Amino acid sequence: MSTAVRPRLCLIEDDEIVGEALADRFELEGYACDWFRTGGEAILELPRRHYDVVVSDIHLPDLSGEALFASVSREMAPLPPYMFITGYGEIDQAVRLLKLGATDYITKPFEIEALLEKIRSLTGASAPEGEGAQLGISPVMRQLEATLVKLGATGSNVLITGEQGVGKERLAFALHRQRFTDGSRPFIALNCGAFAESALESELFGREKPAAAGAARLRQGVFELAHGGSLFLDEIGDVPPALQGRLLRAIRERMVVRVGGETRVPVDLRIVCATQQDLKQMVGRGEFRDDLYYYINVVRLHVPPLRERKEDIMWLAQRFLDEHARQRRTGTKALSARAESVMLDYPWPGNVRELKSAIERAYLLGAQGALQPEALFEELPPALDTTNETLDDHLRVFERQYILRVLATHEGHGRITRAAATLGISRKNLWERMKRLGIPAGGDG
Repeated sequence: MSTAVRPRLCLIEDDEIVGEALADRFELEGYACDWFRTGGEAILELPRRHYDVVVSDIHLPDLSGEALFASVSREMAPLPPYMFITGYGEIDQAVRLLKLGATDYITKPFEIEALLEKIRSLTGASAPEGEGAQLGISPVMRQLEATLVKLGATGSNVLITGEQGVGKERLAFALHRQRFTDGSRPFIALNCGAFAESALESELFGREKPAAAGAARLRQGVFELAHGGSLFLDEIGDVPPALQGRLLRAIRERMVVRVGGETRVPVDLRIVCATQQDLKQMVGRGEFRDDLYYYINVVRLHVPPLRERKEDIMWLAQRFLDEHARQRRTGTKALSARAESVMLDYPWPGNVRELKSAIERAYLLGAQGALQPEALFEELPPALDTTNETLDDHLRVFERQYILRVLATHEGHGRITRAAATLGISRKNLWERMKRLGIPAGGDG
């Protein structure tokens, strides 16, 4: 894994849907991203932090693009590369901003790959390594990583299953990057459960309007936007039965017809679907087409809940802490023994997503020194109250985490033997400690 400092982006976007989508994608691509909803917020923070690129909507609720750019230009020297997102009717304003010193602009609607390519050129780098396909240190996640490598050269349809928040989109994106290592191909994600039936149909297949309806007569759907890359369809089980037949044809024939149109548009892409539902049971109940199920389920990858791979909890927590430290240019905060104990015992019903939110909350609200469990949770579950923990409890947490960290540094055949040597104990002693501490062996390879 690369230890290079990630390029940092400043995103200024008031639209919650667009902003969240861009911020999430920037993070997936390996950038650190600070997202501001108003020009005023950005003006306060921009001079305090180093940014490699600023990406701003030209239309904000409190300031015009020109007013924002003028204010930032006065406060910052030198000014980082500054890009504007603009609509067709605002190109004149974008051109004026270029004359004033802005670097570039991109016009809505745009493909995110086009925006990413502009950002890469401005940061003077190709696609960043980011976090790669490293998903966890537990045996099951290591096996998933190995499977991704095998699937990287193929275009087979993949179905990812797992509870909400386990990281299905991250796995899908890691699979995408295995196949398209240079980051030049689109990765388009759509949550099928977030739209009404008619809106979902347009999102999937696009829409055409009669010429008389105006200039904006054609809108591409996600199948076309993902052409040449990967399409991730989350919550595929939420696709209404009336749309499942049309979706099947698009997947089977790699061809779409826009809503209101007649032209058959060919598409070349890998399709990755995800669900937290049991599709096989839905097929049995007549709620999901069996032929569609077989087409999307060529290869199935299951992501277990976090409570079943506890080795990953502290590994993920440390990554999230490091991420916050990089974004805020501060030292990485540490977790107390009590916090680690609580985190390992807590079932994490929201999985990785909940863990990430808890770490963010603790980072922002925690007092000086090691972070305590009270900072992780708004209300500490009674069953996890560790106020009366003994010294042995604390030592057990430290011992378990230390062994896990040492094991994580040794990969391949003989890792138990090499880890034992690092720890200064015998191989048998290490096996016994792992068994006592509930650390899965995962084989010695």
